[in-house]
Amino acid sequence: MRILRIETSPFPDQEPGTSGLRKAVPVFQQPHYLENFVQSIFDAVPELRGGTLILGGDGRFHNAEAVRVIVAMALANGVARIVVGQSGLLSTPAVSAIIRKRGAQGGIVLSASHNPGGPDGDFGIKFNADNGGPAAPAVTTAIFARTREITAYQIADGLELALGTIGTTTLGSGQVVEVIDPVTDYVALMQTLFDFDRLGALLRSGFRMRFDAMNAVTGPYGQRIFEERLGAPAGSVMNAVPLPDFGGLHPDPNPVYAAELIAAMAGSEKLDFGAASDGDGDRNLIVGPGGQVVAPSDSVAILAANAHLAPGYAAGLKGVARSMPTSRALDRVAKGLNLPLYETPTGWKFFGSLLDAGLISLCGEESAGTGSNHIREKDGVWAVLLWLSIVAARKQSVTEIVADHWRRYGRDYYQRHDYEEIDSKVAADLVAGLRSRLTTLPGQSFAGMTVTAADEFSYTDPVDGSVTERQGLRILFDNDARIVFRLSGTGTKGATLRIYLERFEPDPARHGLDPAAVLEPLAKAAAAIAELAERTGRTEPTVVA
Repeated sequence: MRILRIETSPFPDQEPGTSGLRKAVPVFQQPHYLENFVQSIFDAVPELRGGTLILGGDGRFHNAEAVRVIVAMALANGVARIVVGQSGLLSTPAVSAIIRKRGAQGGIVLSASHNPGGPDGDFGIKFNADNGGPAAPAVTTAIFARTREITAYQIADGLELALGTIGTTTLGSGQVVEVIDPVTDYVALMQTLFDFDRLGALLRSGFRMRFDAMNAVTGPYGQRIFEERLGAPAGSVMNAVPLPDFGGLHPDPNPVYAAELIAAMAGSEKLDFGAASDGDGDRNLIVGPGGQVVAPSDSVAILAANAHLAPGYAAGLKGVARSMPTSRALDRVAKGLNLPLYETPTGWKFFGSLLDAGLISLCGEESAGTGSNHIREKDGVWAVLLWLSIVAARKQSVTEIVADHWRRYGRDYYQRHDYEEIDSKVAADLVAGLRSRLTTLPGQSFAGMTVTAADEFSYTDPVDGSVTERQGLRILFDNDARIVFRLSGTGTKGATLRIYLERFEPDPARHGLDPAAVLEPLAKAAAAIAELAERTGRTEPTVVA
């Protein structure tokens, strides 16, 4: 093995977003582009030298090539042990779990999460710290700073490693490359949290489920757990084979892109339970009989209210947290159960701080991510297992559980309207213009509702005192409704403007209304307040979630 030093020059666009560096595949295929960012990780995190690195991704296009490059660079940069998922596959939750189990100094996750794949799709890379969670802002800032001044990277030459075969290779330098089954450690962790005997009895009782892996990384996890371990019939996991282009599917578990699953739940098979996960396995969608979709904000609230029904949470929760744009349904559960509640910016790293400090046990965000203190990432398959545990314990359908929850806590009607691929300058100007008018909005009326307050969310971490500003614009109305405006940090083309609409309804007689109809006045108010059509030319969102 020879160590090569390759001269390079900086790229101007390698600042990590909410979940790492995401770009179109052709951007990552540029000579030195991936290598520059990876070398910057090793330079900014010196603990990796002589340490253990966990490596894997969701199997999307360019994953296999990137894994080989990173292994070669890790060896050249003195990493003592590199643990790689077989064929380069590891779900994001599994990476977090293995970092924590192995006491690793960090991990590299290759994924653009719920973004589309293929040669013309998206690719991504992020660094997870030694707690298993996304790197703190100080680390990502250091990585970005290094990308702007890098002049060379190191890479090993002449390696012959069989990354498709489970086993351990010890090199002449004493360094180790270990290829592991991507599923085994994760399943072992799930068995410490959930009663697999009870879940197996449910799935063998005639109860029928579908889990849509969307041709992404959770296919092998779903087959191992739901079919092989718990006894669901073969075929219960659909779209189970990870494919570089996700089989043409868009691996985002929302009602638009999970239409095949929802149609199956509404079809003649009379299925009892449906679920889906995304590209890298950290998001989830829950669907009840007849195709009823559980809103992610409702899902995290229901999981918090019922977590004690699973063995791993039988002692109760220490506290809960949600991202600011997530609906206030979780707040009502926290109040009912007398639990501390934390409202954070979007980004799992903020939950990680609370989890590490033991302040919370369960957390979630409106973009289909839910998790707990078992790892430091959101976890799609975990959420499905917790939902199944609740169904098994309560002996109720998803529909009945949701209805009971609303009767007890009230219903927060909620939607997210995404306006994708807006010109970045147009989007920035829209938000800046709205920001400048915040103080003038209280007292004004829009669509028959009066604004009572308007502000821009900032967050002070209760653990380390760090302050994170400009995390979304909030507008509150006199009918217990609110609108949140936020630019997303997960897109790769232009900008995505997210508009969150929420209205609380305490009357059970009004819990069965069409969310679109309930929230239509808020959508009109949002368009008027933001001057949406005038600034963007858009009159309809790209996605409603």
